Amino acid sequence: MLTSCARRITVKCLRLPTAGRPISRVTLDLGPEDDGVPGTWTALTPREARELARRLLDQAAAADRDAAAVRAEDPGTTSSPCGPSTGHAA
Repeated sequence: MLTSCARRITVKCLRLPTAGRPISRVTLDLGPEDDGVPGTWTALTPREARELARRLLDQAAAADRDAAAVRAEDPGTTSSPCGPSTGHAA
């Protein structure tokens, strides 16, 4: 997925074969920024991945409500899809 801020996000399943019980993780890779700042990645348990998904959906719904309220107040209002990059997670 390529975001409107030109960041590539990749989500994959990582399977590690171990003796007795395989380990599976969901990986989230945030690619480098346009200015060359390196990206980052993390590996989540399935439970953590579901929690992250729930939080993302909650925030997306809140952003949709905010955007709808702004449009209702001033139909001519436009906004940038990206704020300034701080390099910090929200």
